[in-house]
Order: sequence, then structure tokens, then C-alpha cells
Amino acid sequence: MSEGNFNRQDKSVKKQKSIRNPNSNSKNTPNWLLMGFGLSAIAVISSAMGAFLALSLSNTPLRQARLTPSEEAVFNQEETLTFDSLQIPKLSRPVNILVLGIKVTTDDVPHLVHEDLGYHALVNSFEGLSDSMLLLRFDPDKDYVTVLSIPRDTQTFVRGRGITKINDANALGGPALAAEAVSHLLNDVPIDRYIRINVQGVEKFIDALGGVNLYVPQNMKYTDHSQHLYIDLKQGEQHLDGNKALQFLRFRYDAYGDIGRVQRQQSFMRALIEQALSPRTILKMPDILSVVRSHIDTNLTTNELIAMAGFTAQKNRSNINMVMLPGDFNAPEEGELSYWLPNHRRIREVVAQHFDTSLDYYATSTNLDPSNLRIAVQTTEENQDTAQEMVDYLRSHGYRRSFVTRQFTTQPLLKTKIVAQQGDNFSAARVRADLGVGEVIVESTGVLNSDITIKLGQDWHNVNFDRIPDNSFKTISY
Repeated sequence: MSEGNFNRQDKSVKKQKSIRNPNSNSKNTPNWLLMGFGLSAIAVISSAMGAFLALSLSNTPLRQARLTPSEEAVFNQEETLTFDSLQIPKLSRPVNILVLGIKVTTDDVPHLVHEDLGYHALVNSFEGLSDSMLLLRFDPDKDYVTVLSIPRDTQTFVRGRGITKINDANALGGPALAAEAVSHLLNDVPIDRYIRINVQGVEKFIDALGGVNLYVPQNMKYTDHSQHLYIDLKQGEQHLDGNKALQFLRFRYDAYGDIGRVQRQQSFMRALIEQALSPRTILKMPDILSVVRSHIDTNLTTNELIAMAGFTAQKNRSNINMVMLPGDFNAPEEGELSYWLPNHRRIREVVAQHFDTSLDYYATSTNLDPSNLRIAVQTTEENQDTAQEMVDYLRSHGYRRSFVTRQFTTQPLLKTKIVAQQGDNFSAARVRADLGVGEVIVESTGVLNSDITIKLGQDWHNVNFDRIPDNSFKTISY
């Protein structure tokens, strides 16, 4: 889709920081002593959690499907773990995990015997289309986690079917064929393991965690009697239990369809990671997994699960990247299928930066011309004048393709978010340096046709506008 076409559509629609206790006497307690105590405590707690999990999970069967030797060969067999002095498993190398969210109803698996309920009921099965697809990378070498969201309507080649939607792969050949299709789409990125979870498992998992706090960006209402799907969520800060979380994750009935849903899923995952991976929650993980284990199928070992949970629990927001597969909507004729068309050039860049392929992205990215970056400035409908001030400021600093988007936000922000929409955190960091405010976040929750989306916060008022020259460029709102 061209920039102009999308803009018309737009109209219609840390390094770890220490926390100081104001009541503490910092003069009497050296910082290095506090840091040493904190790190020691973390090490002891992590070791205890790891040992507890190892004992508790050792008899938890999570594998539901048996792969043939040829299917097993699709997944990288190289060792993933090492063990510390307390025999707690640690990741020894980067690991790529394919996660498939499966929604199966009675009409999807007619060969199974079902009670006739008069509607398409959910079935505890892994045989259907993948309703969502993620590729996770846990990278101990670079100390980050990457989540690549792959829209289910992505057009790609699936062996045995040809050019089709990528969500067909699991239904046609299970996790091995799905992994093969994803690897092919991503220029032969190796895939080490897989996890399949169906929607019933997601609901039970959220309930077992005690729910999740999330800002719902819009009113969501949809009814489908044929599936007994009833979505009714109000805009604003919400505490979502399992049922409401499923409503949020399954809603796709707006201008962007499944792509908008992918963006909301990233917001949900961010909130879930930040709230769920606490020491208290990790200690509850054996009980949580016992609740959902019949809804999960994976070839991960118990020790690998422990290692990945421990690795992720130590990450802050800046060490967790979320990217959506670059692409564009197609324009189907009547009766034709709608697809998400992959942008293969941008996919190569994302894969090079976040999945360590041979393309030297790091060398080329440092010479990017800022005038080529498409920067969308996003804020509330009532705050457009301030957004225009930021655009003028950006254009005065060489970012000539900056624009005010009319895809408004509804959540007021204290701190400006500089969203690397296409996964390019190098350019986002450069923008942040020129602004002097804000927080860089790698995720695809911004404006789709932008390289970077700046979600305006109150800290923008701290910028010295006297630095804007008189010959700043005139800007256009899209």
C-alpha cells in the first residue's frame, strides 16, 4: 500500500535503573553495598526458584503430539542449555521458539465425535488453523528477548498447498510444517522449538495468574451467536480475567482487522510480561502449568522452560522487543482472499537486526538519512496543536517526512514513547537523542505506515522550543 493510500485510510479511522527509597539514609549506606546485597538476593532467589521449579515440573507432561523423525529434524537439535554451580539451567545460546495460538471449533474437526450443542463450540485440540503466530528469540549473548508477530493472513508458500495463508500450515501438517513455512518466510531462520496453546488454555492461564491490568484503547463490542462469542469491553484501564482477556485478544472488528488485533496482542503481551514474571508468580508456575497443561503442546524440555522463564524475568522494558512482520494489505477483488503481503526487503532488515543473520544490518543502519524516516506523531484528539509543535521541531532537525497522524490515542501518557514501529531501534534511539525526551520502545503498536511513531507525553513540555529555527518546514497532517 502506498503512503498516500494508507494516509487516506488513517483519516478514517536501560540499563537497569536503581530505585531510591526517599526514607533511606543514603549517606550511611554506600551504593555499592546496596547493589551487592541486591544482586546477591536476586541470585539466591533465582537459584531457589530454579530448584523449586525443577522439582515441581519434572513430572508435568506438556507434550501432546508425537513428531516423526523427519518432523523432528525440522527443529534445530543443537544443545541450548548449560548449568550453573547450583545445577540451575541457563541458556547457553540464542533460542528461537515458534508459538502457535490455536482456535478449533467443532466444525473444524468433523472426524471427531461431538455433542450437538447447536453452535460451533471450542474444542480442546491442536489440529486447526493457527489463530495467532509468534516467533520468540531468547538471546543471552545480546541480553534481549524479541517477539516477532506474524499475521495469520500472511501470504507465503506452504509445502503441499503452494501459495496460501500461513495459518494453513498447522492445519495441514502440524507444528513441523508451520515451522518450515515460517523459516522459509524469514530467509531460513532456524527454529529450535515450538509451543502450541489453544484458546481455552489462554483463558485458564490468565485466570491462574490472577488476571492482568491493561488499558483498553477503545470500546469493543461484537456478537457471534454461531460461536457463542460475546465481546463487550469498555475503553479505559481494566483488570481482565481470562474471559475478558480472550475478548480483548480475539477482537478484530475495526478498520485494520487482524493487523489491529496483532497490535493489541503486543500491548497485551507487554503488560502480561511486566506483571507476570515476578518471583512470586514464577514460584506459582508449577500450579499454573498443572491447570493449563492439557491445553499446551510443546517439544521444550522442563529445563528449557526454567531457563527461559529465568532469563525473561530479569529483563526490563528496554530489553524486550516486539516487532510485526513487515508487509501491507492487498486490495482483493470481490470473491478473492485478503492477504498480508510480506515486504521482503524490510523482512531481511528485521531478521538481520533481531535474528542475527548474515546481512550486515548494523553497518548500513548507522548511515540512514533521517530525511527518509517516516515519523508519525500521535496524541489525543484534543492535543493536536502540541503534536504540530513536535512535527515542526522534528522537521527543523532534518526529519522531513514527519507528520501528525489523525489516528488518535486515547490514553494520556506522562512519558513520551518513541515506538520503533518497523523494529529499527537504532533510528529510534537517534530520534530520542534529538528530542531529548521520551523512552524508546521496540514494538509495532504505532501507525502502520510509519518507521517510527512518537506517542506524545507530558514530558514534551520540557523541550526548549527556542532551538527551532525560523525557517522550519511547513508540515502537513495526514
